[in-house]
Amino acid sequence: MKRIALLSAIILTGLLSRPAAAQNFLVEQPADVFAPISKYIQTGDSDKLSAWFADNIELDILGAVNNSTRNQARRIMKTFFGNYTPKQFNIIHKSGKAPMKYAVGTLDAGGEKFRIILYVKTNESRGYIQHLKVERE
Repeated sequence: MKRIALLSAIILTGLLSRPAAAQNFLVEQPADVFAPISKYIQTGDSDKLSAWFADNIELDILGAVNNSTRNQARRIMKTFFGNYTPKQFNIIHKSGKAPMKYAVGTLDAGGEKFRIILYVKTNESRGYIQHLKVERE
């Protein structure tokens, strides 16, 4: 009986003494990297969306292609959302495996319909949008 109690204590201590980063990774990593990204596109929140941008991101907004820093991309998306207020966004297709995943979605914004294509590079802790393309349907 003492052996079982000792073994249980060792196992529990090992689990509880994991580095904080490893504990956060296990708790915070979303099952679907596109869920929070979709939410921020749906609400037109360029500030929260930009937290998912890679340090350097390629944006293709209605044919205007830019290799941008995260801050430049945030401003570009803020302008886009200002011109086209999002009403509804739905992911219609997802594919890929780590470290590169992509999704295609439809956005109803400003009385128009757009197709949004997202390429996300993932690592062990989170994903980063490498490329975001917006085109009219």
